[in-house]
Amino acid sequence: MPEKIRKIYRSRTDRIIFGVCGGLGEYFEVDPVIFRLLFVLFAFMASGILIYLISAIIIPLESKKTAKTIED
Repeated sequence: MPEKIRKIYRSRTDRIIFGVCGGLGEYFEVDPVIFRLLFVLFAFMASGILIYLISAIIIPLESKKTAKTIED
């Protein structure tokens, strides 16, 4: 049986600014706080803010049909 292809999206439900970390957390099935901490760490060490903004532009927003509601 073929495995369903997963796509990465910016989260509509688990978002602080653009939903990039929430989407990465859903895709990799880990807590989005880990990605948020990594972006903050990269912001101080390298160009984490630039990487985050590019990710927010490139990664599409999750559609309303696929967005998980709070009731789920």
